[in-house]
Amino acid sequence: MECPHLSSSVCIAPDSAKFPNGSPSSWCCSVCRSNKSPWVCLTCSSVHCGRYVNGHAKKHYEDAQIPLTNHKKSEKQEKAQHTVCMDCSSYSAYCYRCDDFVINDTKLGLVQKVREHLQNLENSAFTADRHRKRKLLENSSLNSKLLKVNGSTTAICATGLRNLGNTCFMNAILQSLSNIEQFCCYFKELPAVELRNGKTAGRRTYHTRSQGDNNVSLVEEFRKTLCALWQGSQTAFSPESLFYVVWKIMPNFRGYQQQDAHEFMRYLLDHLHLELQGGFNGISRSSILQENSTLSASNKCCINGASTVVTAIFGGILQNEVNCLICGTESRKFDPFLDLSLDIPSQFRNKRSKNQENGPVCSLRDCLRSFTDLEELDETELYMCHKCKKKQKSTKKFWIQKLPKVLCLHLKRFHWTAYLRNKVDTYVEFPLRGLDMKCYLLEPENSGPENCLYDLAAVVVHHGSGVGSGHYTAYATHEGRWFHFNDSTVTLTDEDTVVKAKAYILFYVERQAKAGSDKL
Repeated sequence: MECPHLSSSVCIAPDSAKFPNGSPSSWCCSVCRSNKSPWVCLTCSSVHCGRYVNGHAKKHYEDAQIPLTNHKKSEKQEKAQHTVCMDCSSYSAYCYRCDDFVINDTKLGLVQKVREHLQNLENSAFTADRHRKRKLLENSSLNSKLLKVNGSTTAICATGLRNLGNTCFMNAILQSLSNIEQFCCYFKELPAVELRNGKTAGRRTYHTRSQGDNNVSLVEEFRKTLCALWQGSQTAFSPESLFYVVWKIMPNFRGYQQQDAHEFMRYLLDHLHLELQGGFNGISRSSILQENSTLSASNKCCINGASTVVTAIFGGILQNEVNCLICGTESRKFDPFLDLSLDIPSQFRNKRSKNQENGPVCSLRDCLRSFTDLEELDETELYMCHKCKKKQKSTKKFWIQKLPKVLCLHLKRFHWTAYLRNKVDTYVEFPLRGLDMKCYLLEPENSGPENCLYDLAAVVVHHGSGVGSGHYTAYATHEGRWFHFNDSTVTLTDEDTVVKAKAYILFYVERQAKAGSDKL
């Protein structure tokens, strides 16, 4: 948006010596000393944390609006509003009075000059840090990035994702998808695309909610993000370009409020699927998909048009059977799916931990059984029977007609009660390997034993009490080791820790039949 407050708020010199030392993205709040989400005031150059850390940047603005009672304000104090600040990581300017990001500049271009100065400081700090790390590598003293595995020393190459302001929901999903090898490899192998040309070539674009969505590609930014992970060249990557593309094409996720990770995952997969259908950079995505021999036609499940890698990996088919209880008429419908949302049975909802003694532990099989069991529809869901010519009582049952290559299971932990959306904090036991889905298939005799077995690849966990609050992290396995992804922090963990997690979303990968097993 065009901000009218720049002339009274942007007062600091672009190369101000008042700026702290070090890289701007790691500057600390002058109040709480947190280095998460630092913002610099463009009036006085003071640094404070964002509103979703401890909110000291906003408080700095609010304090500046309180009239001075004991001293008469000078003309300079009257004009200085402390209204506009800049994100030290993305270099986006924000006005608290307008409550929106700023796209214009002062007549002298001070906002852009400050932005360029912060970028230069960041680049200088990065170059110095790179030289320091190179010396450490030469001296073989990178102890913090090395660990012992089976007696040999191995480097941890995992990369975290910086929190851009309550974006842990996005980070947890991205880390989970990055560890689904077949899905991740497809995007990493796509050709890079240059979206900008002419006058904007080589320049960074600062996205705001007011800009249109031209020259934006979710596929390209998703590809770049996946390529940045697991390279081991940096400890944390900032997915700001991807996040701003999300703002453009997914209005529900604009702003810095906490969001539902499952809802974000569905929007992300749906939009990737739609963009891949349309072709990209003159290359048909369907032709690329056909070239990938591992994604055969038999594994494709079309959702909203032609098949893409999204439906080839995550796509399955449900059969929905509805029977009229009056005349016995049976109706069958086939529905494609990318994930299954499972209720946690009500009898387990007070069981909050694995070791709690009051009653049996809820298992993932209990949730799957509840999903596929025969159910009598209540009065609000009467079925329109074509034979009876009116709505009748009926029963409903789901069968899985086709299993996907990656089975995504969403446990419905949030539900509405009166005016509140509460969380079901029940512990659900889930297997790390060997999840057998054969008994839920419509025609199990047509599937081999290996095709119905799934091994866990990733788990998304919600910590906290409500969907609009709390924190998301993820566990994922990579090359036989389990990692815990908590925004920019990545740590090695073990299977015992993973199985104790209160899962929200589970990603199971189809177990591949061993070579030569058909000859036994």
